[in-house]
Order: sequence, then structure tokens, then C-alpha cells
Amino acid sequence: MTITSDETADASGLASVIGQRRSIRRYRPEQIDPSVIERILVAATLAPSAHNRQPWRFVVLEDLASKDKLATAMGERLRQDRTADGDDAQAIDSDVARSRARITEAPVAIVACLCLDDMDRYPDPRRRRAEYLMAAQSTAMAVQNMLLAAQAEGLGACVMCAPLFCPDVVTAALALPADWQAQMLVTIGAPATAGRNQPRMSLERVVRWPRTGAAPSTR
Repeated sequence: MTITSDETADASGLASVIGQRRSIRRYRPEQIDPSVIERILVAATLAPSAHNRQPWRFVVLEDLASKDKLATAMGERLRQDRTADGDDAQAIDSDVARSRARITEAPVAIVACLCLDDMDRYPDPRRRRAEYLMAAQSTAMAVQNMLLAAQAEGLGACVMCAPLFCPDVVTAALALPADWQAQMLVTIGAPATAGRNQPRMSLERVVRWPRTGAAPSTR
């Protein structure tokens, strides 16, 4: 098989998008064209999924009122949890304010949920747990597509996993269907900062190359 120059260019472009992506937490105030958000959502739905059941569901928040309602509800739960932990009141206030700003100041916030309705059903907890994890992994892959699509559009994005700590709060605040389980919140907008280039672990630390009957690899 011969790789053409066009295919090499495409691979190089993808590598550039992946390499340049940063978690952006501060955005400029300009609104995002709805067609751009739609392209990002389409990219999300092109992710692979377990059994091709596509268990992801998305809630797009663009108006300040809906973002404010969600941020307020999540902030109240955050305050309750940290107060119960005995944390410093001033530190709690700062944490709640920071979380609220990240949600409300983003031009667009997308809540990524999973839905098990179309997933396989099993009588035993072991396989039910595996099926749930496959749905969660599928949703995470869709979100990764979303992040890369936002980068390709010249936008910044960041994942907030806070909904996992209060899925019931997110459901109530957004009046979600009972079978939509909030997983992540993705903020999107024109970046106000370049983001930080976070260090990555070496391949030697995170990869193994098992070879039966061969000496351990030093790669």
C-alpha cells in the first residue's frame, strides 16, 4: 500500500490539531455561530461507540439564564459537599466562584450525557457494569471528537467533570429526561488565553510492549 502525499498532509494536519489542543478556561465574549457548534456536534456523533448504539446525548446551553441556573445549582452542591468535608469557608467561596465563572462566562456550554436505553441488558451486575462502562467510554470518545473539532474551528474548549459529582442536580436544573445521565460539561469559545502546555508522561512510563519468548523491550 502506497501512502499518497495528500494522505500524508491529512495525517500531518490531524497531528497538528491534536498537538495544539489545550484546555482553555477563559474565553472572549463573542458569540459562536450556530453552524460552527453544529459541526462540532456532528463530529462528536461520528465517534465510535459500543455496539454502535451511540449512547451519547448533548444539551447545548447558549443563553446566560440556562448557564446561570446550572452553575448556581452545581455551586450549591459543591458548597454543601466541601462544607461537610470541613474545608475552609473562604476556600469554598473561591472554588464555587471559580466554577460559576467557568460555566457562565463561556459562550457555549455543552452537557454530555449517556443514555443506556439502547445498550444491551444483562441479569448479572458484572455484565451490567461492563455495559455501563462501555456507554461511558463511548460518550468520552464523542467528547474527545468535540474537543478536536473545536480546536480545528479555531476555538478553545475545556472539559469539566463536575457533573459526575452531582448528576441529580444537573438533571433537575436542566429538566433532563430521567434516562440522560450527565457525565461532563464542555465549555467552548474564542480563547482569551493560549492555555498551558502541560507536561506528558513518557512512553516508557505508560506503554508496555509484551513479546512472548523475547527479552523485555527497552523502547
